[in-house]
Order: sequence, then structure tokens, then C-alpha cells
Amino acid sequence: MLRIRFEKTGSGIWISHLDLMRVFQRAFRRAGLSLRHTQGYSPHAFVSLALPLSVGTESVCELLECELTDETVDLGALPARLNAVLPAGIVCREAYEGTRRLKELTHLRVRVDLKYDRGVSEGAAAQLEALFARETLVVEKNSKNGPVQQDIRPLIRALTVRAADGHTLCLEAVICAQNPSLNPDLLSKAIRTHLPAYAPDFAKSTRLALLDASLEAFR
Repeated sequence: MLRIRFEKTGSGIWISHLDLMRVFQRAFRRAGLSLRHTQGYSPHAFVSLALPLSVGTESVCELLECELTDETVDLGALPARLNAVLPAGIVCREAYEGTRRLKELTHLRVRVDLKYDRGVSEGAAAQLEALFARETLVVEKNSKNGPVQQDIRPLIRALTVRAADGHTLCLEAVICAQNPSLNPDLLSKAIRTHLPAYAPDFAKSTRLALLDASLEAFR
């Protein structure tokens, strides 16, 4: 299976999961690359995204899987061919033949930037570290059946807090990616829920790396 690592940043973060699938299928056609399709009455292209990304979340490590009808395509030149026709904010970085199963992708390294308009309060970093060191950390999240309470603490493998500047704290964490998964936006929601005095005025999440169960890079 062919894999393409791409970034979704800038204005690209507002493209939804389904729209991104359509964007890529159009990009393949415009680049003169033919995707393999299923057979039958309603054929669909062999193209999928490894892990759905929430609208508004940045990522520098997204994976797209696909099958091309032409197996002789130069993979080294493939990213440039797609980048020439992709919209701003979507940038392909490399293409390669994937050998590992996607279920081996178990963790994500993420960063959550917490912005404080009036500056970071004294002692805020220590308070956040203590929060995420708790044995349980229940946050309300949306599900298909409505709001549910979830203890997100077991889904956090590691987390540190550092000051980026006088107005920004950065959470850098390793979290579960699937079965079960943790949306990094819930990290900032946990602060708003349990430490409202240290709630940020704005929070932005970024996926940094895909990891396996040994916390090594997944490709």
C-alpha cells in the first residue's frame, strides 16, 4: 500500500475530513495520477486517511494510503506533483511503500499551545503539571449518543508543561491514537473544567509525530 505523509497547517486546518478526501482525489486526477477503484455498481477509489483529524487541529504527520493503477510512478517525484495542485495548507512531504499495519500506530506526540491574553499567571505551569499527574481526570466529551464523561488520564502516556513566552504555555504530550483515542483538544478542556482560574483564552493543538507501542516513529 502506498503511503503519503503530508502536513495540514494554516488555512488547511479548516478542511473537514470528508472534504480532505475529496481534495486529494481531485489532486490525483489533476496531477495525472490514476487511483485504483473497487469493482461493482458503485466503485470507489482506494484512498483513505490513517487517523481522522479534528477541524481546527494542525498536523505535520498525517498519513494517506492509496493504490495507483500505475505501479511504476516515481515515488520521489510524487509529492511535488501533488503539491502543484493541492490547496494552500496541504503539503505532501514524502511517498513510500508502507509495510506496517495501521493498527501498529498506537500513539501520537502532540503539542497544545495555551495562549493567555493577560500573560501567564505565576505558578500556572506547576498547577497544570499537578492536574495532569492526578490518578483520574474526567472530562465531558461529545459522542454519537450525546455528551459522555471520560477519564482521559489513562490515555496520557507522558506530559510536560513549559513556558514558550510570557503569554504562552505549551503542553507536550504522548497520547493514545486509537482503540481508544484521545483528542488533544480535551487536554485544554480538562484545564477549563478542573482549573478554570488557569483556563487559556485560546488553545491550539498540533500533531507532531505518529508512534508505535514502543513509542518509536511509525511509518
